[in-house]
Amino acid sequence: MDIYFNSEQLQKACNSEKLSVKRWGPEIARKLQQRLMELRAADCLSDISNLPPPRCHILEGNWEGCFAVDLKQPFRLVFKPLHDPVPLKDDGGFDKSRITAILIVEVTDYHGKQKRR
Repeated sequence: MDIYFNSEQLQKACNSEKLSVKRWGPEIARKLQQRLMELRAADCLSDISNLPPPRCHILEGNWEGCFAVDLKQPFRLVFKPLHDPVPLKDDGGFDKSRITAILIVEVTDYHGKQKRR
């Protein structure tokens, strides 16, 4: 899968072990690298399990249109499909088998936050 980043700063932090550890700590940095490797190795989003440990799931509310995978509780790697238009199924849901490019939006603990992407 093709992976892009919301900002150059986020890209540098995600792609550098030293910067990841400095920004999020060693445990989150380790899980972040693992999840990014899984995403890069996948052909499409449907290759990423919706069961733990990655638990790829669709977000709602302020994060509508985004997905997340688990890092170290409660942190998540948040991303959205990078397609125009976004591939949808007949029922209006995301067609994860046709999502082959994503935009990393944020590494965050969004629980209880009202932050908008």
